[in-house]
Amino acid sequence: MADLLTAVSTKKVNAPQPLFQEINSLRIQDVVHIDSAESVLDVLKSQPSQQTVTNALKYMTSVGFSLLLPESLNASIAHQLVNDTVPHYWRPSRGSSRQKLFARVLRNPIGIGHTITRLRSLIADCNKKKAPGEDRDPTDHMDDLLDILNQILRGDGTSSLVLHDIHAHGKNAMQKSLMWREYLGQTASGRLISIVAEAEDVLKSRQASRNGSWIADGNTFAEWLGRNIATLIREKDNSEEYMSAVVEVCSKALTLGYTDRVIGSLTSTLMDTDSVALLADLIPRLKPFEQRKYLNSIITFFIRRQFFPDHINLEDAPIPASTTISGIAKLLHILTKESDALKDHLVSLLTRSTLPSLDDSLGTRRSVMAAIAQDEDKLYTLLENCIKMFGDSMYIKHTPLVQQEALAQNLALCCGYVQRSQPMFLTMMAKSSYHVSGMSNRIGASSPRARFLGIAVGVAISKMVDKPDLQLKFGMEGAEAVEARWYEALTKIDDKLGEISAINITAQGTAAVKRAEQKSKPTPKLSKPSITEIQGPRIIEVLSDSEDEDDDLVRYEKPDSDPEDSDDDPTIINRNRPTAPVYIRDLIVGLRDEEDYDRHALALSTAASLIRRKANFGTEVIDHIDDLAIILTGLQDNSELEGFTQQRQQALIAILLAKPVQMAQWFVRSFFSGDYSLSQRIVMLTTLGLGARELAGMKDSSTEDLLPPAASFPSKQLPPHLHKIYAENKDPNPVAKISSSMAREMLSPLASQAADQLTGPNILKVRTFSSRMEVEKKRQKPIPNALAKIVAENFFFPLTGRWWLQVRASNDSIYTSTHLLPNFLQTLSLLLNASGANTLALPQMTREYWDLLLSVRSLAAKDKQVLNAVLFGFLMILETNENKERVATEHGKELMETQAWVKMVFEGLGTGSEEDERVRVLAAGVVVRCGEVVEKYQRRMAGALMDY
Repeated sequence: MADLLTAVSTKKVNAPQPLFQEINSLRIQDVVHIDSAESVLDVLKSQPSQQTVTNALKYMTSVGFSLLLPESLNASIAHQLVNDTVPHYWRPSRGSSRQKLFARVLRNPIGIGHTITRLRSLIADCNKKKAPGEDRDPTDHMDDLLDILNQILRGDGTSSLVLHDIHAHGKNAMQKSLMWREYLGQTASGRLISIVAEAEDVLKSRQASRNGSWIADGNTFAEWLGRNIATLIREKDNSEEYMSAVVEVCSKALTLGYTDRVIGSLTSTLMDTDSVALLADLIPRLKPFEQRKYLNSIITFFIRRQFFPDHINLEDAPIPASTTISGIAKLLHILTKESDALKDHLVSLLTRSTLPSLDDSLGTRRSVMAAIAQDEDKLYTLLENCIKMFGDSMYIKHTPLVQQEALAQNLALCCGYVQRSQPMFLTMMAKSSYHVSGMSNRIGASSPRARFLGIAVGVAISKMVDKPDLQLKFGMEGAEAVEARWYEALTKIDDKLGEISAINITAQGTAAVKRAEQKSKPTPKLSKPSITEIQGPRIIEVLSDSEDEDDDLVRYEKPDSDPEDSDDDPTIINRNRPTAPVYIRDLIVGLRDEEDYDRHALALSTAASLIRRKANFGTEVIDHIDDLAIILTGLQDNSELEGFTQQRQQALIAILLAKPVQMAQWFVRSFFSGDYSLSQRIVMLTTLGLGARELAGMKDSSTEDLLPPAASFPSKQLPPHLHKIYAENKDPNPVAKISSSMAREMLSPLASQAADQLTGPNILKVRTFSSRMEVEKKRQKPIPNALAKIVAENFFFPLTGRWWLQVRASNDSIYTSTHLLPNFLQTLSLLLNASGANTLALPQMTREYWDLLLSVRSLAAKDKQVLNAVLFGFLMILETNENKERVATEHGKELMETQAWVKMVFEGLGTGSEEDERVRVLAAGVVVRCGEVVEKYQRRMAGALMDY
């Protein structure tokens, strides 16, 4: 039987181990010796304790180890740190030195790259639609990663530390260059801003009260980058490898999209440390177009800092010197003294107005002129170019007056410098054919302002080069004589090179800091009064049946009831209600105090009436008018106030009417150069349009009361929160409302005329006669027009001139967008109509506006709103110019071109919709008005249009 069983295999079994053992310590990580990158990775993967993580971080920050080398092991460590270690150990490390160790380890291209990759995956996870029951929320991890990015990039020396690490651990020049370019691609190209901003949007959608990261704010990040570049420049490392890295970051910063912010921060930092000479050594290493960008941004930085007053005092003669102007001139001289190309660029800036913001700042142009004056050859070139440009007939006819005024001032300044250095050269240029023909072109110009500029500059030059009996003399009186003397005073300005330390950079922005501090102060909460039991004697009312003896007493009326007294809970009654502001400074404080709802709402509701009341009483409004305009223009409806838009609009109109000349220029300047949203820019246009009509004495029934009337009792009404939205936003733009009503008024006579032609001969109609009193009631009484004297120079031409500058500077400008262009054109139409038919500048305004309307025909063909505004503009031109003979004589080409184009538009319009019908009616009105002028003056136009 035993032979039948055969062993297949054998196995030796050891004695069984005991199930329980005494374990003294399970802290395996504490006994692990970290001496290599492999041990660091093993420790991080084994769920280490906090002390072990600290030891690993200390090893990675020790001398001889760096995570920035592009190796697979380093990438694995960075991945483990970002994806596993940070989520577990970052929050417990807050307030300890471990956070700084994390930041030091990840402060390199590999660490930042893995952080960006992890953020991108978490954002995708948040946006992904999750299955039912799945409640995974990665927002905490996103918050930790944003916090660690803040720690990594914090400080002005971050880029300098990264560059030093690259040079210390890089193996060769090619590897160092690639690592530095990777870091620049993450920070200076905008990749980091975009991913952090996307993460902030996800977090804010789930945490409404969250404060955003500074990395997501483009302006703040650009200023940080500028300070980092300044730190790199201050290192004073003249090695070719280091300088090429600095040049690379300077070039890459121009692609961020915030060039002015970056270079402004760089300039202010270097000025604070007196290191401008280092910047002057760096700029020649850049490409030529980058050098010009840097110089333009430095000049723009000084313009935006507002070192000089916005408004020129024409009675200030002689014009005083300024240490700030001399300091800026010194800085520009240091930056350009070794480069003829940059000097030529400065000459071009003063001659051709290639930097639009420079035309508004005489102080900055004085600084540029003083820097150019250090090179006599460039100064003579500037004078020659200015004289040629100033007298060119095409320049006089087609250039906006804003540029012409700036060129006239530059020419006067340059003549003064040349006369002091080389009087004979100025005399030769004054007798040249350029100046003589230019004066003839100026005197024969159709624009009164262009003629005056030629006369003022010509007289100033003549007084410098001609004998007293041969000097030019023009009989100017009043404001023109004062301004002519001011232009003469420009020739006597002699700005010298000063000290850069005289430019007070830190003094700017103090008002903004104070406003931020006021907003940050919490509103004190009212303590609830405690209710205690009354002890002591009580007062008991004794009622008497006989009141005959009190019949001769006068009864007191029942006091007005307080709505708050009807509340059931007396502890929530607020007896410290704010009172309406009496002074302008109290109004400003109330407008800024958005934390106190009642005070803020009361200040906004009483702002318009208080400003109008104080405008002609004392100097309160004039002293604070700029602050009021800035606050009200930038005000946001964070508290959802009732009637916020209308109340703010009324207050802005009151500000404009308080100082029309100054504030009209301020609104125009802010509209084109301020950092405002589209809605805020539309508010500025509405202010200019409605304010101008009120200055002209016009009453608009559609906008007499911008606040909506009290609602009646409808049979059916939406819920309160929906009714508020649809009731207040039905037609929020008063300018469009006025435009449509005026179009109806202008087109109604055409409709009546057409009805007469359709209903038969006039002899069959019964004519009704009105009494004399009824006729007098309907007749409009003449009203004074205060707008006619100031509309051209302060409202109309600044708007059109700056619009041309913006459009020519950029093909894709927001000022040609379908959201802003219709309101802009309607505002110009209202200004033209409000100025009246007797305005002296009406011919020039007509020519300027007609050219502008014809230039936007391509945009009008693509959008009905723009087309509506263009047709309304044409109709307004033909209605405002009552002298149709002058229109046919001087604007024959424009008239025929307009008629042909509008006919084509009319034939191509569809029918059916209400908007198409409205546009067809406007187009028909324009065609009829053009036809009336052409039919009446066709013989006169035939001779003028022989070459058309």
